[in-house]
Amino acid sequence: MTLHLPTGEPFALLCRDGRAVELLRGDVVDVDRLADIPLAAGGVPREVLALVPFRQVVERGFECHDDHAPLRCLIAWSHESFPVADALASLPGEVVPLHDAGFDIADDEYADIVRRVIADEIGRGEGANFVIRRDFTARVETDAVTAGLTWFRALLEHERGAYWTFLVSTPGHVAVGASPEAHVSAVDGVVTMNPISGTFRHPAGGATVESLTEFLESTKETEELFMVVDEELKMMSAVCSDGGRITGPHLKEMSRLTHTEYVLRGRSRLDPRDILRETMFAPTVTGSPMQNACTVISRHETKPRGYYSGVAALFTPRAGHEPGEPSHDLDAPILIRTAYLADGTLRVPVGATLVRHSDPYGEVSETHGKAAGVLGAIGAVPRDPGPAADAIDEDAPAAGPRLLADDTGVAELLASRNARLASFWLNPQDTTEQGPFAGRSALVVDAEDRFTTMLAHQLRHLGLSVEIAHWSEVPDDRLDAAELVVSGPGPGDPRDEASPRMRRMREVVARRREAGRPLLAVCLSHQILADAVGLDLAPLERPHQGLQKTVDVFGEPASIGFYNTFTARVAPGTTRVGETDVAADAAGAVYALRGPGYASVQGHLESILSRDGMHTLERLVAHALTTGR
Repeated sequence: MTLHLPTGEPFALLCRDGRAVELLRGDVVDVDRLADIPLAAGGVPREVLALVPFRQVVERGFECHDDHAPLRCLIAWSHESFPVADALASLPGEVVPLHDAGFDIADDEYADIVRRVIADEIGRGEGANFVIRRDFTARVETDAVTAGLTWFRALLEHERGAYWTFLVSTPGHVAVGASPEAHVSAVDGVVTMNPISGTFRHPAGGATVESLTEFLESTKETEELFMVVDEELKMMSAVCSDGGRITGPHLKEMSRLTHTEYVLRGRSRLDPRDILRETMFAPTVTGSPMQNACTVISRHETKPRGYYSGVAALFTPRAGHEPGEPSHDLDAPILIRTAYLADGTLRVPVGATLVRHSDPYGEVSETHGKAAGVLGAIGAVPRDPGPAADAIDEDAPAAGPRLLADDTGVAELLASRNARLASFWLNPQDTTEQGPFAGRSALVVDAEDRFTTMLAHQLRHLGLSVEIAHWSEVPDDRLDAAELVVSGPGPGDPRDEASPRMRRMREVVARRREAGRPLLAVCLSHQILADAVGLDLAPLERPHQGLQKTVDVFGEPASIGFYNTFTARVAPGTTRVGETDVAADAAGAVYALRGPGYASVQGHLESILSRDGMHTLERLVAHALTTGR
């Protein structure tokens, strides 16, 4: 079969399985909102490929630098498939020269940004991790479509392990890349997310078991992955009735980079456009918690992101779907490891995930590695001739070098990570079993951290009927009427009297406590409760962001995940203040409180890091319900 490349019309080339190249041709329509993506015309379902820019986060009320990048839809009227070998024979292979190439932000300047984010954002409790990008740019004199086709060919020939290899050509804009990460898919009602984190740049000559083992033993890389899994479980719990289950970890081995990943799955009957909106965007390219990450990005990135960290979303009609079921399946990779060409300028955006352990120049090096990975893959810079750069073999599913994941030691090291995690999220969840609080109800007040969606799912598993309400949308009469109020976590300094959010969360805690009505306070709200009962609040010397600790919770040891920058403190040995029981460590850091009708916990019992989260949650909820009025 001969691949006849379109001339002068919009098209897309996709390679999603390594065996075939799909050619989509169609008409381009730009729309304002995800809900406007035209999945049907005249009642007839249509296949649509949408490029979703980062600026669409405004649909969720989040901040961003708005560059007015369009939500661009290619409404397909033709969809053909060709063997990779036929596609390669039809694609150009000339070298595309780059001119005036380099990063838009100098290394020292980027390192200074990293220091500021660690000190001023993570250090102030604004979040657990943040992704700050910079762009590699160059001038390109070759025709944009020819350059894109050339780079797409190079990716087909030399890149492996990509989830999507793609080229999208629309008026005035070409995007070509090899994304390793499926952000979200929805097929026959099963939603899948694929959090990937940690970047191992292969040394010259290729990766080895020894060099990979050193990477896998890194505390920073492990914590990064756990934190993004927590963040994507928040999204899964919002869109899936069963909350989601995790499998892994796995290695994502590409030609020049290796990542670590988990897979999350759950069931949903939502419209795929709604699923996409509720999961904008991956924490691996933004940070955690998501809303504050967008604010931090706006503070520290001076230019709009364009399509970087957005998604390419393919909506495919479902044949024979039942009434009430989604009309389309969804397949949406993250737009990373992608080159953009417009007006003669090549742009390759790359970012580093900043956490409390980050070394500024280590993050500079990570952006160099990621940019080199993309540029080498498209043939814009010399490729490493090591064994990982083998081309696709049409006839052999096991083509290429032996995967490092097949090594027994590597597999055992990966599997050992799950010993640290909560079985609740690893094992199938029995949704038919009646929980201990069946017939009771709870109102969860969201303080701008979607850990509340995971918390709500666990509460439902305990038998409670649960509603979630944003802190700004909960009137006093609704607070008063709730059987149990769970005052949720959120970013920021609990001592900030100027913050409307902090003021309202203090009112939530005070109102329930004064009425003697059942209250559970989590993380930020635990700190607010601690302040209300007379305990001191202070910033930690080093933030606990994605930290797992085993602490005593009223006579029982509990392994819990912590995401806090501030803590309540008492004198060492203190176990009671007034009518409040205190659970604290030997240094006086307070981990839990309980009193008449209320209980609180500093850690996140819903986190994958909380091995004893469900049991501890049940204990604290039982105390609040049985001692409150």
